[in-house]
Amino acid sequence: MKAVSKAPIKAKHQRLVLALLAVVALLGAVLLAMSALKDQAAYFYAPGDVKRLGVPLDKPVRLGGMVAAHSIVKAADGVTITFIVEDGISTVKVHYTGITPDLFRENAGVIAEGRFTAPDQFTATTILAKHDEKYMPPQMGQKPKIGRVE
Repeated sequence: MKAVSKAPIKAKHQRLVLALLAVVALLGAVLLAMSALKDQAAYFYAPGDVKRLGVPLDKPVRLGGMVAAHSIVKAADGVTITFIVEDGISTVKVHYTGITPDLFRENAGVIAEGRFTAPDQFTATTILAKHDEKYMPPQMGQKPKIGRVE
């Protein structure tokens, strides 16, 4: 029986193999992350986009716009509300069960996460209220004066 002698691997080849393994591992991690996030991606629609482009029914999306004046209707159970989101072009009726954020009100910006049940009907699972740049928390009251105190 003849003994097989192994030649030592050159450092240059060893670095090349390690670099290739690192690239393959990085590519695998990116693909795994993309496949995990694919179901979590929520696309953003405005009511005008819904009218113009149509909507995917029963897929998670975000609907954004302004809460229409005099459109908030509270149900007898105290946690279910219905309101209309508008953007000046079109409107969408939104149903939500849960506690709304403190900043949620008529004529204010809102982003609702949920699903379309019909082209003009949206069932929200989360409500995010937007505020303008002049917002001050109620605890602060008046805006503090900046500068020298005289």
